[in-house]
Amino acid sequence: MNTSTEQHVSETTFLGLAPFLRASVAGQELKPYAESLLAEAQQRQTDGPLWMNLSVAMQCIRERDLGLSIQSLALEQQRIFHLPAMQQPVLTRLLVLMAPGDIAANTPIDCLLERTDVDLTFYYVSQPDPLALPIPEHDVVMVAISECDDNRATLLALEESLKDWPKSIINQPSRIPCVGRDAASELLHGVPGIAMPPTLRCNREVLQAIAAGQTTLAESFPGNNYPIIVRPYDSQAGRDLARITSAEELAEYLAKVQATDFFIARFIDYSGDDGLFRKFRIALIDGQAFACHMAVSDNWMIHYINAGMYEDANKRAEELAFMDHFDDFVQRHRAALDEIYRRTGLDYVLIDGAETRDGELLIFEIDHTMVVHAMDPEDLFPYKQQHIAKARDAFRAYLQRRITEGKNA
Repeated sequence: MNTSTEQHVSETTFLGLAPFLRASVAGQELKPYAESLLAEAQQRQTDGPLWMNLSVAMQCIRERDLGLSIQSLALEQQRIFHLPAMQQPVLTRLLVLMAPGDIAANTPIDCLLERTDVDLTFYYVSQPDPLALPIPEHDVVMVAISECDDNRATLLALEESLKDWPKSIINQPSRIPCVGRDAASELLHGVPGIAMPPTLRCNREVLQAIAAGQTTLAESFPGNNYPIIVRPYDSQAGRDLARITSAEELAEYLAKVQATDFFIARFIDYSGDDGLFRKFRIALIDGQAFACHMAVSDNWMIHYINAGMYEDANKRAEELAFMDHFDDFVQRHRAALDEIYRRTGLDYVLIDGAETRDGELLIFEIDHTMVVHAMDPEDLFPYKQQHIAKARDAFRAYLQRRITEGKNA
Protein backbone atom coordinates (compact mmCIF):
# COMPACT_ATOMS: atom_id res chain seq x y z
CA MET A 1 0.00 0.00 0.00
CA ASN A 2 1.39 3.40 -0.95
CA THR A 3 0.98 6.07 1.70
CA SER A 4 1.60 9.78 1.66
CA THR A 5 1.21 12.64 4.10
CA GLU A 6 1.31 15.19 1.30
CA GLN A 7 -1.70 17.52 1.31
CA HIS A 8 -3.13 19.36 -1.67
CA VAL A 9 -2.43 23.08 -1.48
CA SER A 10 -5.39 25.26 -2.35
CA GLU A 11 -6.73 28.71 -1.68
CA THR A 12 -10.06 27.15 -0.73
CA THR A 13 -11.21 25.02 2.20
CA PHE A 14 -13.07 21.89 1.16
CA LEU A 15 -16.50 21.96 2.85
CA GLY A 16 -18.11 18.60 2.22
CA LEU A 17 -21.90 18.26 2.26
CA ALA A 18 -22.69 19.10 5.90
CA PRO A 19 -22.61 22.93 5.82
CA PHE A 20 -24.77 23.00 2.69
CA LEU A 21 -27.30 20.64 4.24
CA ARG A 22 -27.30 22.69 7.44
CA ALA A 23 -28.01 25.85 5.46
CA SER A 24 -30.77 24.12 3.51
CA VAL A 25 -32.43 22.77 6.67
CA ALA A 26 -32.32 26.30 8.12
CA GLY A 27 -34.17 27.59 5.06
CA GLN A 28 -31.28 29.69 3.78
CA GLU A 29 -31.25 30.65 0.13
CA LEU A 30 -28.25 28.88 -1.42
CA LYS A 31 -28.51 30.25 -4.94
CA PRO A 32 -26.64 33.54 -4.23
CA TYR A 33 -23.85 31.58 -2.57
CA ALA A 34 -23.66 29.17 -5.49
CA GLU A 35 -23.44 32.11 -7.87
CA SER A 36 -20.61 33.65 -5.84
CA LEU A 37 -18.74 30.33 -5.88
CA LEU A 38 -19.19 30.17 -9.65
CA ALA A 39 -17.69 33.63 -10.06
CA GLU A 40 -14.70 32.60 -7.93
CA ALA A 41 -14.26 29.33 -9.81
CA GLN A 42 -14.09 31.14 -13.13
CA GLN A 43 -11.10 33.01 -11.76
CA ARG A 44 -9.42 29.95 -10.18
CA GLN A 45 -9.94 27.10 -12.58
CA THR A 46 -7.33 24.82 -10.97
CA ASP A 47 -8.73 25.11 -7.44
CA GLY A 48 -10.11 21.59 -6.92
CA PRO A 49 -11.78 22.17 -3.51
CA LEU A 50 -13.47 25.31 -4.82
CA TRP A 51 -14.90 23.42 -7.79
CA MET A 52 -16.01 20.56 -5.56
CA ASN A 53 -17.78 23.00 -3.22
CA LEU A 54 -19.43 24.56 -6.24
CA SER A 55 -20.57 21.14 -7.43
CA VAL A 56 -22.31 20.45 -4.12
CA ALA A 57 -23.87 23.93 -4.06
CA MET A 58 -25.28 23.49 -7.56
CA GLN A 59 -26.80 20.14 -6.66
CA CYS A 60 -28.36 21.65 -3.55
CA ILE A 61 -30.17 24.21 -5.70
CA ARG A 62 -31.38 21.36 -7.95
CA GLU A 63 -28.91 21.92 -10.76
CA ARG A 64 -27.85 18.27 -10.67
CA ASP A 65 -26.48 17.88 -14.19
CA LEU A 66 -24.51 21.09 -13.96
CA GLY A 67 -23.24 20.05 -10.54
CA LEU A 68 -22.01 16.71 -11.90
CA SER A 69 -20.24 18.43 -14.79
CA ILE A 70 -18.52 20.72 -12.31
CA GLN A 71 -17.58 17.72 -10.17
CA SER A 72 -15.84 16.18 -13.19
CA LEU A 73 -13.77 19.34 -13.55
CA ALA A 74 -12.91 19.23 -9.85
CA LEU A 75 -11.79 15.61 -10.08
CA GLU A 76 -9.53 16.47 -13.00
CA GLN A 77 -7.64 18.69 -10.54
CA GLN A 78 -7.52 16.26 -7.61
CA ARG A 79 -9.29 13.20 -6.25
CA ILE A 80 -8.42 13.51 -2.55
CA PHE A 81 -10.11 16.08 -0.30
CA HIS A 82 -9.42 16.62 3.37
CA LEU A 83 -11.94 17.71 5.99
CA PRO A 84 -10.05 18.32 9.25
CA ALA A 85 -11.60 17.43 12.57
CA MET A 86 -13.09 20.47 14.25
CA GLN A 87 -12.32 19.15 17.73
CA GLN A 88 -8.77 18.50 18.85
CA PRO A 89 -7.01 16.25 19.55
CA VAL A 90 -8.02 14.04 16.64
CA LEU A 91 -9.67 10.79 17.75
CA THR A 92 -9.53 8.92 14.45
CA ARG A 93 -8.38 9.49 10.90
CA LEU A 94 -11.08 8.02 8.66
CA LEU A 95 -10.36 7.42 4.97
CA VAL A 96 -13.68 7.52 3.09
CA LEU A 97 -13.69 5.88 -0.33
CA MET A 98 -16.09 7.67 -2.67
CA ALA A 99 -17.30 7.30 -6.26
CA PRO A 100 -18.07 10.19 -8.61
CA GLY A 101 -21.77 10.98 -8.57
CA ASP A 102 -24.41 13.19 -7.06
CA ILE A 103 -24.83 13.97 -3.37
CA ALA A 104 -26.80 10.74 -2.88
CA ALA A 105 -24.08 8.55 -4.42
CA ASN A 106 -21.98 8.09 -1.28
CA THR A 107 -22.44 7.85 2.48
CA PRO A 108 -22.68 11.44 3.79
CA ILE A 109 -20.72 10.51 6.88
CA ASP A 110 -19.56 14.10 7.40
CA CYS A 111 -23.17 14.98 8.30
CA LEU A 112 -23.20 12.47 11.15
CA LEU A 113 -19.68 13.41 12.24
CA GLU A 114 -20.10 17.16 11.81
CA ARG A 115 -18.03 19.21 14.27
CA THR A 116 -16.43 16.18 15.93
CA ASP A 117 -12.91 14.91 16.55
CA VAL A 118 -12.89 12.57 13.54
CA ASP A 119 -10.57 13.63 10.73
CA LEU A 120 -12.04 12.83 7.30
CA THR A 121 -10.23 12.28 4.02
CA PHE A 122 -12.42 11.68 0.97
CA TYR A 123 -10.74 9.65 -1.76
CA TYR A 124 -12.62 9.54 -5.08
CA VAL A 125 -11.70 6.22 -6.64
CA SER A 126 -11.15 5.78 -10.36
CA GLN A 127 -10.95 3.00 -12.92
CA PRO A 128 -9.23 0.71 -13.77
CA ASP A 129 -7.13 0.92 -10.58
CA PRO A 130 -9.40 2.45 -7.94
CA LEU A 131 -6.56 3.25 -5.52
CA ALA A 132 -3.89 4.37 -7.96
CA LEU A 133 -3.02 7.57 -6.09
CA PRO A 134 -0.81 7.58 -2.99
CA ILE A 135 -2.97 6.77 0.02
CA PRO A 136 -3.16 9.39 2.79
CA GLU A 137 -2.32 8.28 6.30
CA HIS A 138 -5.39 6.89 8.05
CA ASP A 139 -6.54 4.63 10.88
CA VAL A 140 -9.71 3.13 9.41
CA VAL A 141 -11.21 2.86 5.90
CA MET A 142 -14.91 3.28 5.12
CA VAL A 143 -16.35 2.25 1.76
CA ALA A 144 -19.01 4.89 1.17
CA ILE A 145 -19.86 4.00 -2.44
CA SER A 146 -23.50 3.34 -3.25
CA GLU A 147 -24.94 0.27 -4.91
CA CYS A 148 -25.83 0.96 -8.54
CA ASP A 149 -24.98 -0.34 -12.00
CA ASP A 150 -22.35 2.36 -12.54
CA ASN A 151 -20.47 1.35 -9.39
CA ARG A 152 -20.47 -2.43 -9.65
CA ALA A 153 -17.16 -2.66 -11.53
CA THR A 154 -15.61 -0.24 -9.05
CA LEU A 155 -16.81 -2.28 -6.07
CA LEU A 156 -15.43 -5.45 -7.63
CA ALA A 157 -12.08 -3.77 -8.21
CA LEU A 158 -12.05 -2.51 -4.63
CA GLU A 159 -12.59 -6.04 -3.33
CA GLU A 160 -9.25 -6.98 -4.85
CA SER A 161 -7.50 -3.75 -3.86
CA LEU A 162 -8.62 -4.02 -0.22
CA LYS A 163 -8.10 -7.76 0.14
CA ASP A 164 -4.88 -7.46 2.15
CA TRP A 165 -5.39 -3.95 3.49
CA PRO A 166 -3.51 -3.46 6.77
CA LYS A 167 -6.22 -1.30 8.38
CA SER A 168 -9.80 -2.12 9.36
CA ILE A 169 -12.48 -1.64 6.69
CA ILE A 170 -16.02 -0.51 7.45
CA ASN A 171 -18.57 -1.84 4.96
CA GLN A 172 -16.67 -4.31 2.84
CA PRO A 173 -17.30 -3.66 -0.88
CA SER A 174 -18.43 -7.27 -1.39
CA ARG A 175 -21.40 -6.65 0.94
CA ILE A 176 -22.67 -3.43 -0.61
CA PRO A 177 -24.60 -5.00 -3.54
CA CYS A 178 -26.99 -6.64 -1.06
CA VAL A 179 -28.67 -3.29 -0.35
CA GLY A 180 -30.00 -2.90 -3.90
CA ARG A 181 -33.78 -2.71 -3.81
CA ASP A 182 -34.35 -6.08 -5.52
CA ALA A 183 -31.41 -7.75 -3.79
CA ALA A 184 -32.52 -6.53 -0.36
CA SER A 185 -36.06 -7.83 -0.77
CA GLU A 186 -34.68 -11.22 -1.76
CA LEU A 187 -32.14 -11.16 1.07
CA LEU A 188 -34.81 -10.49 3.70
CA HIS A 189 -37.52 -12.68 2.19
CA GLY A 190 -39.10 -14.94 4.74
CA VAL A 191 -37.42 -13.42 7.80
CA PRO A 192 -39.87 -13.72 10.71
CA GLY A 193 -41.18 -10.34 11.80
CA ILE A 194 -40.21 -8.57 8.56
CA ALA A 195 -42.63 -7.45 5.86
CA MET A 196 -40.83 -6.57 2.64
CA PRO A 197 -42.66 -7.44 -0.57
CA PRO A 198 -40.46 -8.64 -3.43
CA THR A 199 -39.09 -5.72 -5.43
CA LEU A 200 -38.96 -6.67 -9.10
CA ARG A 201 -37.02 -5.02 -11.88
CA CYS A 202 -38.79 -4.76 -15.22
CA ASN A 203 -38.48 -2.87 -18.46
CA ARG A 204 -40.84 -0.35 -19.97
CA GLU A 205 -42.17 -2.74 -22.62
CA VAL A 206 -43.56 -5.13 -20.01
CA LEU A 207 -45.35 -2.33 -18.16
CA GLN A 208 -46.70 -0.91 -21.40
CA ALA A 209 -48.16 -4.30 -22.28
CA ILE A 210 -49.90 -4.44 -18.89
CA ALA A 211 -51.15 -0.87 -19.25
CA ALA A 212 -52.52 -1.65 -22.72
CA GLY A 213 -54.40 -4.72 -21.50
CA GLN A 214 -52.28 -7.13 -23.57
CA THR A 215 -51.50 -9.00 -20.37
CA THR A 216 -52.30 -8.61 -16.70
CA LEU A 217 -50.15 -7.66 -13.75
CA ALA A 218 -50.71 -11.07 -12.16
CA GLU A 219 -49.75 -12.88 -15.37
CA SER A 220 -46.53 -10.92 -15.77
CA PHE A 221 -45.64 -10.95 -12.08
CA PRO A 222 -47.25 -13.92 -10.32
CA GLY A 223 -48.30 -13.16 -6.77
CA ASN A 224 -48.72 -9.45 -7.46
CA ASN A 225 -51.89 -7.45 -7.81
CA TYR A 226 -52.95 -3.84 -7.43
CA PRO A 227 -52.11 -1.63 -5.70
CA ILE A 228 -48.42 -1.56 -6.52
CA ILE A 229 -45.71 1.05 -6.21
CA VAL A 230 -43.63 1.89 -9.27
CA ARG A 231 -40.43 3.90 -9.59
CA PRO A 232 -37.67 4.26 -12.19
CA TYR A 233 -34.75 1.93 -11.57
CA ASP A 234 -32.34 4.74 -10.66
CA SER A 235 -34.87 6.80 -8.68
CA GLN A 236 -33.88 8.25 -5.31
CA ALA A 237 -35.71 10.36 -2.73
CA GLY A 238 -39.11 9.41 -4.10
CA ARG A 239 -38.49 10.81 -7.60
CA ASP A 240 -41.27 9.56 -9.90
CA LEU A 241 -42.46 7.11 -7.24
CA ALA A 242 -46.17 6.38 -7.58
CA ARG A 243 -48.90 4.15 -6.17
CA ILE A 244 -50.78 2.48 -9.00
CA THR A 245 -54.21 0.90 -8.56
CA SER A 246 -55.16 -0.06 -12.12
CA ALA A 247 -53.91 -0.58 -15.67
CA GLU A 248 -55.38 2.81 -16.58
CA GLU A 249 -53.33 4.53 -13.88
CA LEU A 250 -50.25 2.66 -15.08
CA ALA A 251 -50.81 3.99 -18.60
CA GLU A 252 -51.10 7.54 -17.25
CA TYR A 253 -47.91 7.06 -15.26
CA LEU A 254 -45.94 5.78 -18.25
CA ALA A 255 -47.12 8.73 -20.32
CA LYS A 256 -45.48 11.07 -17.80
CA VAL A 257 -42.35 9.11 -16.83
CA GLN A 258 -40.02 8.26 -19.69
CA ALA A 259 -37.64 5.88 -17.93
CA THR A 260 -36.74 2.57 -19.57
CA ASP A 261 -36.31 0.39 -16.49
CA PHE A 262 -38.43 0.30 -13.34
CA PHE A 263 -38.89 -1.33 -9.96
CA ILE A 264 -42.34 -2.51 -8.90
CA ALA A 265 -43.48 -3.89 -5.57
CA ARG A 266 -46.76 -4.72 -3.89
CA PHE A 267 -48.05 -1.79 -1.83
CA ILE A 268 -48.69 -2.49 1.84
CA ASP A 269 -51.01 -0.07 3.62
CA TYR A 270 -49.12 0.88 6.77
CA SER A 271 -51.50 3.56 8.00
CA GLY A 272 -52.51 3.56 11.64
CA ASP A 273 -55.99 3.45 13.11
CA ASP A 274 -56.11 7.24 12.75
CA GLY A 275 -55.37 7.03 9.02
CA LEU A 276 -51.91 8.58 9.37
CA PHE A 277 -48.67 7.04 8.12
CA ARG A 278 -45.52 6.85 10.23
CA LYS A 279 -42.11 6.29 8.69
CA PHE A 280 -38.85 6.03 10.60
CA ARG A 281 -35.14 5.89 9.89
CA ILE A 282 -32.93 3.64 11.99
CA ALA A 283 -29.15 3.31 11.99
CA LEU A 284 -27.51 -0.04 12.66
CA ILE A 285 -23.96 0.57 13.86
CA ASP A 286 -22.12 -2.68 14.49
CA GLY A 287 -25.57 -4.22 14.84
CA GLN A 288 -26.80 -1.76 17.48
CA ALA A 289 -29.95 0.17 16.54
CA PHE A 290 -30.35 3.94 16.92
CA ALA A 291 -33.35 6.15 16.13
CA CYS A 292 -32.59 8.84 13.55
CA HIS A 293 -36.04 10.29 12.96
CA MET A 294 -39.72 9.51 12.54
CA ALA A 295 -42.12 11.41 10.30
CA VAL A 296 -45.93 11.42 10.53
CA SER A 297 -48.05 12.24 7.49
CA ASP A 298 -51.46 11.75 5.93
CA ASN A 299 -49.66 10.79 2.69
CA TRP A 300 -48.23 7.29 2.24
CA MET A 301 -45.21 8.73 0.41
CA ILE A 302 -43.46 10.36 3.33
CA HIS A 303 -40.47 12.66 3.15
CA TYR A 304 -39.43 14.20 6.42
CA ILE A 305 -39.02 17.65 4.91
CA ASN A 306 -42.63 17.83 3.70
CA ALA A 307 -44.45 15.72 6.30
CA GLY A 308 -45.44 18.75 8.35
CA MET A 309 -43.05 18.01 11.20
CA TYR A 310 -41.90 21.64 11.37
CA GLU A 311 -45.45 22.96 11.52
CA ASP A 312 -47.19 20.45 13.80
CA ALA A 313 -46.22 20.21 17.49
CA ASN A 314 -48.30 17.03 17.89
CA LYS A 315 -46.25 15.27 15.23
CA ARG A 316 -43.03 16.35 16.92
CA ALA A 317 -44.39 15.02 20.21
CA GLU A 318 -44.91 11.66 18.52
CA GLU A 319 -41.38 11.67 17.19
CA LEU A 320 -40.07 12.58 20.63
CA ALA A 321 -41.97 9.65 22.15
CA PHE A 322 -40.64 7.30 19.46
CA MET A 323 -37.06 8.36 20.16
CA ASP A 324 -37.38 8.47 23.94
CA HIS A 325 -38.91 4.98 24.03
CA PHE A 326 -36.84 3.54 21.21
CA ASP A 327 -35.61 0.72 23.45
CA ASP A 328 -39.18 -0.62 23.50
CA PHE A 329 -39.25 -0.57 19.70
CA VAL A 330 -35.92 -2.41 19.57
CA GLN A 331 -37.19 -5.09 21.93
CA ARG A 332 -40.26 -5.64 19.76
CA HIS A 333 -38.14 -6.08 16.67
CA ARG A 334 -34.89 -7.41 18.13
CA ALA A 335 -34.84 -10.63 16.11
CA ALA A 336 -35.63 -8.84 12.84
CA LEU A 337 -32.98 -6.15 13.37
CA ASP A 338 -30.39 -8.74 14.31
CA GLU A 339 -31.18 -10.68 11.16
CA ILE A 340 -30.84 -7.58 8.97
CA TYR A 341 -27.40 -6.98 10.48
CA ARG A 342 -26.38 -10.61 10.04
CA ARG A 343 -27.63 -10.97 6.46
CA THR A 344 -26.26 -7.68 5.15
CA GLY A 345 -22.91 -8.04 6.86
CA LEU A 346 -22.61 -4.25 6.88
CA ASP A 347 -21.05 -2.41 9.82
CA TYR A 348 -23.02 0.77 9.12
CA VAL A 349 -26.42 0.54 7.46
CA LEU A 350 -29.67 2.52 7.60
CA ILE A 351 -33.25 1.30 7.50
CA ASP A 352 -36.25 3.25 6.28
CA GLY A 353 -39.42 1.54 7.35
CA ALA A 354 -42.61 1.43 9.37
CA GLU A 355 -44.67 -0.89 11.53
CA THR A 356 -47.62 -2.72 10.03
CA ARG A 357 -50.90 -2.93 11.88
CA ASP A 358 -50.11 -6.53 12.84
CA GLY A 359 -46.77 -5.50 14.32
CA GLU A 360 -44.31 -6.50 11.64
CA LEU A 361 -41.30 -4.41 10.68
CA LEU A 362 -42.13 -3.08 7.20
CA ILE A 363 -38.91 -2.38 5.29
CA PHE A 364 -38.96 0.23 2.53
CA GLU A 365 -35.23 0.37 1.99
CA ILE A 366 -31.93 -0.63 3.54
CA ASP A 367 -28.86 1.32 2.53
CA HIS A 368 -25.65 2.84 3.84
CA THR A 369 -25.93 6.15 1.95
CA MET A 370 -28.92 7.74 3.70
CA VAL A 371 -28.26 10.92 5.63
CA VAL A 372 -28.23 11.12 9.43
CA HIS A 373 -27.88 14.53 11.04
CA ALA A 374 -28.81 16.73 14.00
CA MET A 375 -29.29 19.95 12.04
CA ASP A 376 -32.99 20.59 12.65
CA PRO A 377 -33.74 23.78 14.64
CA GLU A 378 -33.13 23.13 18.31
CA ASP A 379 -36.08 25.28 19.39
CA LEU A 380 -38.44 22.96 17.52
CA PHE A 381 -36.53 19.69 17.89
CA PRO A 382 -34.60 19.93 21.18
CA TYR A 383 -34.64 16.14 21.53
CA LYS A 384 -32.80 15.52 18.24
CA GLN A 385 -29.41 16.59 19.61
CA GLN A 386 -29.48 14.03 22.39
CA HIS A 387 -30.64 11.11 20.27
CA ILE A 388 -28.46 11.71 17.22
CA ALA A 389 -25.54 12.14 19.61
CA LYS A 390 -26.11 8.53 20.67
CA ALA A 391 -25.58 7.34 17.08
CA ARG A 392 -22.66 9.71 16.56
CA ASP A 393 -20.90 8.58 19.72
CA ALA A 394 -21.56 4.93 18.92
CA PHE A 395 -19.94 5.37 15.52
CA ARG A 396 -16.95 7.16 17.04
CA ALA A 397 -16.58 4.38 19.60
CA TYR A 398 -16.85 1.79 16.84
CA LEU A 399 -14.02 3.45 14.95
CA GLN A 400 -11.87 3.19 18.06
CA ARG A 401 -12.75 -0.48 18.53
CA ARG A 402 -11.79 -1.26 14.97
CA ILE A 403 -8.41 0.38 15.50
CA THR A 404 -7.86 -1.49 18.77
CA GLU A 405 -9.13 -4.87 17.58
CA GLY A 406 -7.39 -4.71 14.20
CA LYS A 407 -8.39 -5.43 10.61
CA ASN A 408 -10.06 -8.77 11.35
CA ALA A 409 -12.53 -7.35 13.87
